[in-house]
Amino acid sequence: MRTAPRIVIIGAGPTGIGAAWRLQELGHADWLLLEGAPHAGGLASSAVDSRGFTWDHGGHVLFSHYRYFDALMVAALGADWLEHEREAWVWMRDRWIPYPFQNNIWCLPEADLIPCIDGLLEVFRHSANGGQASRPATFADWLLNAFGPGLCDVFMFPYNRKVWGYEPASLDVGWMGERVATVDVRRIVRNIVQRRNDVGWGPNATFRYPLRGGTGAIWRSLFAQLDAQRCRLGCRVAGIDPGRRTLRLADGAEVEYDFLISTQPLDRLLDMVVDREDLRALRHEFVHGSSHIVGVGLDGQPPAGLQTKCWLYFPEPETPFYRVTVFSNYSPHNVSRPGEQWSLMCEVTETPAKPVDHERIVDQVIDGLKHARMIDGDARIASTWQTRLEYGYPTPWLGRDAVLEPIQSELAACGVLSRGRFGAWKYEVSNQDHSVMQGVEAVDHILLGVAETTVRGIMGTEPPDAAEASGSLNRAFARSAQPGRGTGP
Repeated sequence: MRTAPRIVIIGAGPTGIGAAWRLQELGHADWLLLEGAPHAGGLASSAVDSRGFTWDHGGHVLFSHYRYFDALMVAALGADWLEHEREAWVWMRDRWIPYPFQNNIWCLPEADLIPCIDGLLEVFRHSANGGQASRPATFADWLLNAFGPGLCDVFMFPYNRKVWGYEPASLDVGWMGERVATVDVRRIVRNIVQRRNDVGWGPNATFRYPLRGGTGAIWRSLFAQLDAQRCRLGCRVAGIDPGRRTLRLADGAEVEYDFLISTQPLDRLLDMVVDREDLRALRHEFVHGSSHIVGVGLDGQPPAGLQTKCWLYFPEPETPFYRVTVFSNYSPHNVSRPGEQWSLMCEVTETPAKPVDHERIVDQVIDGLKHARMIDGDARIASTWQTRLEYGYPTPWLGRDAVLEPIQSELAACGVLSRGRFGAWKYEVSNQDHSVMQGVEAVDHILLGVAETTVRGIMGTEPPDAAEASGSLNRAFARSAQPGRGTGP
């Protein structure tokens, strides 16, 4: 009989580290963190290539909805941060257009601008006359209701096809939240008349970035501050028996748990569950996109037009990538020789509906950069780097929530909380701050009975501090002593 529950965490990405950090902070005595890779960080890892360039595993930037997360970032890197104003642009029709695109359609050629205005005015007229848009059944319907057909045909549909790798009509509508800026028609008309760039929308108008080591430096630092005796790298889970509450590791060893916080992709978790064919059968319902990350390091200085830009969107088919980050602008130490080099990091989505030529992807990216005039034929390429992330985007497919909710309920009944970017399979709460807080809140839910909010899409709720939690924690430990459960470590 245990006097406190044994909590096992699968995965040392932001969610798993957040959970372990909270357990350590609360002084909980019995936890274990298992990570299959030889390093911590998960999808928020960084790599240094053979030429000394640093690359992130995706276009990560740091902003926060939580004071707790802010304090954690100080614990990670102290003052070793750079602060940036976001400067985002869209490349299309052979020109740069400020982001958000819909506020800056005045930059479009007339052949595109007129249908965009017509559609926006129709949306505005319908709303001004008290009309109610029909309830959208798909993301495509939502876009049409919000922006009109002109803007959708010019930008919204082609860009979202490139990002998701699926048609907007195959995506659900409950995920957007902060992710898609809606329209202020009066503001757009003023911008057209004044020919004014309108920038700065979004929750990440400013963001922080590590001075050295890329995004992965955050998670390596926090992982190093955890109790090393309770953390195992290179330790892969091969099976889960929820009835016995045990894990089978790849080396054949068994690990007991009272509660399991799993941050691996939910479909993989279901595939590992033994004696639950009802759950295993649902793994085929899940839809995701893979991401190719291609880094191009260059000698010299970036052209004048790129020296302040952060990330750039590409809706047109002539470029394989949907987004490019001027990565050397994030930190001068992302290149091998600061001041003498610069770098671009490009992202390409792959799905069954949008295949990618793996052998030619780097060459295609370089050709795309030349097409967009980001580099020219004389560019001195010092390094190229490429990785493929099988799990890049948790796709909000039609009917997603009707599948997720019963699965999560069944797992919770077995003491399993599946959390994180792919553990919860909710793109809308999968930023780094969301992911950390899903881990923190999972621990508070297990030990203190506190309701989880982030995984339900309710942002900004702070966990109790450690001092306030101590009384509740002792009561939770007393409740956890269940006859017939386990025999200790």
